[in-house]
Amino acid sequence: MSAEHTRLTAALRELRARTGLSLAALSERTAYSKSSWERYLNGKSLPPRQAVQDLCQVANEPDGRLLALWEIAESHWSRRAAAPGPATDKPQPRPQPQEPLRPSGNGRPRGRRVRFMVVLASAYTVIVAGVALILFLLPDGDAPTDEPLSASAPYSLAPQCHGAACEGRDPMRMVCGIDPDNLTTYRTATGAHVELRYSKKCGASWARVWGTRIGDRIEVTAGGPTHDVRIRNKNDTDTYVYTEMAEAHPGSTVRACFRPASANGEQECVEARVGGAGSTTRPPSPQ
Repeated sequence: MSAEHTRLTAALRELRARTGLSLAALSERTAYSKSSWERYLNGKSLPPRQAVQDLCQVANEPDGRLLALWEIAESHWSRRAAAPGPATDKPQPRPQPQEPLRPSGNGRPRGRRVRFMVVLASAYTVIVAGVALILFLLPDGDAPTDEPLSASAPYSLAPQCHGAACEGRDPMRMVCGIDPDNLTTYRTATGAHVELRYSKKCGASWARVWGTRIGDRIEVTAGGPTHDVRIRNKNDTDTYVYTEMAEAHPGSTVRACFRPASANGEQECVEARVGGAGSTTRPPSPQ
């Protein structure tokens, strides 16, 4: 399975988990069977585009990023399927004489028209791939999964870092967003939501935020370096945004602080202990 297919599979599993639906329940909400969803979510086969859209709709998730992931994965999938098989030692049939090309009604050989259409199709493929790549760079969703990976799941879904090696890394790119613990969720005065997450497999924590406004900022630390991310544009406000990861382990205190874009807005912080309960703090109001 390609790296692109791996990312799509991980994102679909996370999104399905956020719905809280079993595979059987998911099949009832969509046009795809339980066995089909099992194949899609374990990377055994590439889901149809419509299946990706249906899952986003069920999860009430903007489908732009997931469809961008699908476009890229499908592009790689199609190229592999169309690749010629290995050469054999079987003798090739003797070529048969071909009829000369018959001109079309305007006197031009049909062969030129065919070659022209092939060039147009190639150009279209390049344009689609470019658009998909731009969308791929948009922030992606992250949510836990409530079912363990089956034995048939590809090994490439394993986390790509652990502990100190995850410090400052993207939780999605490192495949740490599968089956994380949600340490605490906090709603800010502006209506944004902040979650502190912890991956035992990766030995790291991070924060994710949604319902934000352009200019908002979220930072996270687990007693070491502080990692922050700023809400840059409309695309960021329409989906989840994540900080980079901070090394953490059972007993670590993870702290996230939300800084609203508004000049008169107060910083709001939330803390949680890995394996414990979360708490919320605010700075004292100016006298």
